[in-house]
Amino acid sequence: MAGSTTPDESDVDINEQDMADRVNNRTLRPNSATFQEFMTQGWGEQEAAVKPLESSQYIGARLTKLGKRFPGERLVIPAGDYKTRNNDNDYPFRPDSAFAYYTGLGEDLEPGAILVLDPLPADSAQAQAGATHQAELFVHPRADQSTRDYYRSSQYGEYWVGPRAGLQELSVMTGLPTRDIAEFESAIASGVGPDDGSVRLRVLRHTDQGVTAQVEAVRKAKGQCSPDEGVASDNKFEEFASEARMIKDAYEVGEMRKAIAATKDGFDKILSRLPEVVGKPRSERMLEGAFNANAREEGNDVGYGSIIASGSHAPVLHWMRNNGTVRQGDLLLIDAGVEVNSLYTADITRTFPVGGHFSPIQRRIYETVLEAQQTAFEAAQPGATYSDIHHTVMRVLATRLHEWGILKVSVEESLSPQGQQHRRWHACGCAHHLGLDVHDCAEARYESYQGAAIEPGMIFTIEPGLYFKDNDLLVPPEFRGIGVRIEDDVLMTEDGPVWLSKQIPKTVDEVEAWMAQQAKQDR
Repeated sequence: MAGSTTPDESDVDINEQDMADRVNNRTLRPNSATFQEFMTQGWGEQEAAVKPLESSQYIGARLTKLGKRFPGERLVIPAGDYKTRNNDNDYPFRPDSAFAYYTGLGEDLEPGAILVLDPLPADSAQAQAGATHQAELFVHPRADQSTRDYYRSSQYGEYWVGPRAGLQELSVMTGLPTRDIAEFESAIASGVGPDDGSVRLRVLRHTDQGVTAQVEAVRKAKGQCSPDEGVASDNKFEEFASEARMIKDAYEVGEMRKAIAATKDGFDKILSRLPEVVGKPRSERMLEGAFNANAREEGNDVGYGSIIASGSHAPVLHWMRNNGTVRQGDLLLIDAGVEVNSLYTADITRTFPVGGHFSPIQRRIYETVLEAQQTAFEAAQPGATYSDIHHTVMRVLATRLHEWGILKVSVEESLSPQGQQHRRWHACGCAHHLGLDVHDCAEARYESYQGAAIEPGMIFTIEPGLYFKDNDLLVPPEFRGIGVRIEDDVLMTEDGPVWLSKQIPKTVDEVEAWMAQQAKQDR
């Protein structure tokens, strides 16, 4: 176009500065030299109170196992950093689950931190004793009252965020040596190269794009590998780190029990509030608020977006808008879990009759789902697979659907790979690993997940359901708009499966009694 110009680099720099200035147009920052000097004087000491975390007793074994899988390689595990919600507002920070697993750090203590496993020289005393790596935690130093960032950094400045853990504090908490994050780039470049005796780099590449770019730049500068080879090696690292979380140690089992207990309290609060919200616009969201408030009171947050689905929303598998009206006579499906401070989360689903009592058709569907869950639990013995759980659930559901006249083909035809017609009413999975993520270990290989034997120490869900959409013309009218899911958390032991969530009522009679009891509670 006539008159158009292409900006040179100086124009771009000016424009970027203009944009940075505009972000701060909403406020007037004091920048005088007098103010800056004044802000570093007259402050008393303000210490971050810390002590060793319980998890610190367990991370040594986790790191040893990881190091032995990748001898001689430098492993980079970022916590991740703040993510922008809008403009200059960030989402609440939650560290990556692999970082939390290998450091024991939960909550929002360490945005931007990076764990590095550095390979030990073969002739070192530690290596001679059988160790493979030295773990180091790279973190931001405290921006306390002695620093300019104290009042200037809204992310790390303690004037803004309060006393936070720095190098010394995080070392106490984790038992790991710590270093200034400013040393990270030079630390990961040391000894890297293309030769057989050089150090190779791997990074959990999907957590922090900035850290991944730093690792890739070092690999390129040192001529270590092609970009495709780097991605492939990183993916193997991610697979292993995911699969390592499948077997829970005693600490993890304890944290899961805490999460489940807090989730039970959240369901109690929902049921206590239920009678007063029936018929009110956006009453699903009122119940969501009751659960989510409890999650913040008793834990870190919810483990995933809470599903509060009433009436025709109940058959919607991931209904998380939660803006509907809870109506008398409907079923109310609630899928929710509390994430405790260590970041382990429960995953529980219960389906309630809003009026306090199941109708005959609701009861028939509910008890079928409960039958499928109990049958799957009995099938989930050590050595069974997730596929075994799945096929057990599907057989129960297909049989009942056929008996009701909904499934028009035979049960065996529907269960065959060429059939699967029954999946119209249960199109999702019905079991998955659970732990730091609600769908834990999701980067694992298929043969290590669906096709692998369930071992003692694994924690998983069993969550059958039946979902009849309100526009499903292949079911009788009385089924339409009904959705039922029952989900519980299971620990596999040497002696077989154990319901971790057995304290949460789920039979028809138990659920009705539970609702009646909570309806009497003072609100």
